[in-house]
Amino acid sequence: MSIDIETARKVAHLARIKVEEDRLPALAREFSNILDFIEQLGEVNVDEVEPMVSVTPMRLKRRADAVTDGGYQDKILANAPDAREGFFAVPKVVE
Repeated sequence: MSIDIETARKVAHLARIKVEEDRLPALAREFSNILDFIEQLGEVNVDEVEPMVSVTPMRLKRRADAVTDGGYQDKILANAPDAREGFFAVPKVVE
């Protein structure tokens, strides 16, 4: 895929990156190279590859699905600027 100078200028503007006019052709080539590499990755067969969380084998830690002590409603609501009937009171934002 080929990126032209105008597209490179627009991407730089959207990313809030200041790019001098004489550097735009090089930036467009770099964008094109990146997109070409991404297209190559799409050709790789990954059907037999297991999804992984990390490059090192590890198992995610799990916690027990148990009820905690809780019962801190009064302490938590004491920090609220406005609490009513056991809940945080917030201003209405949708009409």
